[in-house]
Amino acid sequence: MGYGNYRDPMKARPAQYVVGAGEKLELSFVVLPGESRDIEVSIDLVGEGAEVTLKGLYLCGGDERVNFRILMHHRAPGCVSHQLFNGIASGSSKVTFEGRIVVAPDAQKTEAYQENHNIVLSDDAHVEATPQLEIYADDVKCSHGATVGRLDEEAQFYMRSRGIPEQEARVLQMLSFLSSVTPEGREKEIEGAVRAL
Repeated sequence: MGYGNYRDPMKARPAQYVVGAGEKLELSFVVLPGESRDIEVSIDLVGEGAEVTLKGLYLCGGDERVNFRILMHHRAPGCVSHQLFNGIASGSSKVTFEGRIVVAPDAQKTEAYQENHNIVLSDDAHVEATPQLEIYADDVKCSHGATVGRLDEEAQFYMRSRGIPEQEARVLQMLSFLSSVTPEGREKEIEGAVRAL
């Protein structure tokens, strides 16, 4: 795992990481209800074969303001980055996700993937997602995408038809949605926060 010029990403100052040849960096971000955060991260993959995995989870239940700004800069060939951020917004919370992947001309054989998925539970909650790709190399595999939606009523109906109460069906659906970004060992804490929403 390699990084440099580290600053705490939970303190509204840019966190900067430099990942060298053959190094791996894995970061997870968790924002729980009641926390307003500005998280800004800049990552430079500067050595061949560098790998980065970012995961983010956020739960907003009141009037929180949560802002993510992620810059992933592929500067060397053969590097791989994966980003997955899932969140749930309720109350009058506002979430923004600005993710940018830049692939330099010399960064051939890059693989870079970015996803941001959101569930909105109330009419007053607001989510804005802006994934971006800037590709200056020819031989790459890159994708990005974002979704904003509501809980799946058909899935809830199916669970209720099997005897699961409506509120529990909603909780189970939210936990399933967050499972891919829930850090190991924090499952109970996340479940408690989801139930509190």
